[in-house]
Amino acid sequence: MAFRPLMGDDDGMSTMNEPQTVPPTKNNSATPDLSPTTRIEHDCIGKLAVPADAYWGIHTQRAIGNFPVSGVTDGDHPSLIKAYATVKRACAAANAELGLIDADKASLIEQACLEIENGGLADQFPVDVLQGGAGTSANMNMNEVIANRALELAGHQRGDYAFIHPNDQVNHSQSTNDTYPAACKLAIVDALHPLIDATEKLRQSFHDLADKHANDVKLGRTQLQDAVPMTFGQEFHAFASFLKLDIAAMERLVPDLTILNLGATAIGTGICADLRFRKAATEHLARITGLPITAAPDPLAAMTDMSAYIAASACLKNLAIHLKKAADDLRLLNSGPRAGFGDLKVPPRQAGSSIMPAKVNPVIPECVDQCCFTIFGMDVTVNWAAAEGQLQLNAFDPLIVHEILDGMRLMTNAMDMFRANCIEGIVVNLEAGREHALRSPSISAALNDAIGYEAASAIASESVASGRTIREVAAERTDLPAEELDRLLDPITLSRRLGQTCREHR
Repeated sequence: MAFRPLMGDDDGMSTMNEPQTVPPTKNNSATPDLSPTTRIEHDCIGKLAVPADAYWGIHTQRAIGNFPVSGVTDGDHPSLIKAYATVKRACAAANAELGLIDADKASLIEQACLEIENGGLADQFPVDVLQGGAGTSANMNMNEVIANRALELAGHQRGDYAFIHPNDQVNHSQSTNDTYPAACKLAIVDALHPLIDATEKLRQSFHDLADKHANDVKLGRTQLQDAVPMTFGQEFHAFASFLKLDIAAMERLVPDLTILNLGATAIGTGICADLRFRKAATEHLARITGLPITAAPDPLAAMTDMSAYIAASACLKNLAIHLKKAADDLRLLNSGPRAGFGDLKVPPRQAGSSIMPAKVNPVIPECVDQCCFTIFGMDVTVNWAAAEGQLQLNAFDPLIVHEILDGMRLMTNAMDMFRANCIEGIVVNLEAGREHALRSPSISAALNDAIGYEAASAIASESVASGRTIREVAAERTDLPAEELDRLLDPITLSRRLGQTCREHR
């Protein structure tokens, strides 16, 4: 599938009954700072000082003080910031088209959004990713930054919300609960591009290695025991085939991630949104992004449906399982150099011991493994968060999108490292591979049709006991001609009973 990169407020915020007093904290003081380096803004709770040079406003400032937990901010996920600005731009265009906000003000909002989409104001999104409120702080942070930049463009001071207001204009016809999930899903779509690219490069690297060793025989193993012959090419090609499946799975995510719920507002009923807005905003967002964006058929169900997130997490987990399989196999095949398998050598990257001279460890596969373990934990976290939607909202989108975006970035980096620092430098032990294949007692299975299972089993037992090859023992214990034994026990022939080579069938 071809797709282009991308260029909920808590409605209770506006319906609280009584102003409340906030205990003084580092960033949430009940007594506004009147310093010339600050400006005073107000909300339903009261007044608060905001840095004069900040594009964010009071809602963001409160969130900075409320959630000092992970040290990771929304701004650390550029794809999320970019996607949210794109959503806001589409909404502004829809509002202008429908005459719901002034066209000139909508144009200013769109200009501010474009600046953010292009990487501007990247340091203005300081809210912790583990924010409470179902993403309200992220939405208000975006609304405030857009509003204040639009005010600047119009020649007004930051904080002059009588002209352009974060809620009344930037957030018009919207809620956190419909715009934040839209931004989260589009951010995941955007992050698919580098992830797919890294997967494809690693897949091609395995293909190249497989092509290089298409005719080099080795021993297959099942349950860590000697099995029957195969080629190094087949073994490496299997890893490439896993990654091909992963790429297809990633591409299948896009249609589900682009079913969005704009215009559904607080709980899916569309309160505070013009009835025409849903269609207009969806169409504008599809046009801007070039993605197959559609409106969710059941807006109330879509508020708590986490299916797309669960599918994205599961896709990452399956990719991690495949990478772990490849890394673990390479560690085993690299084991030795005296008492291990010794089928191949991964590139030596650093000294492996502070006490054992010249010991070298397979550090790159081990790093890949640890990245995969992290993804397994991510998937558990996403599933728990996705299962915690109560009544008309799931409040844990912030955790879900943070975990998935972090996981995608981790897998992208892990695959690039795996390819450049390990796969491209693997050296195959051709002599050991062929010797192991010829001496495997399981190769006696090729004699079953000619002499029967019992006779083949006896040959295998003697081969193990004497240390001789199956071919040598069979020459003594059967009357099969030498040419027939050579044909039956040829390791290349045995490895290609189904005609497979290291190349894909087309």
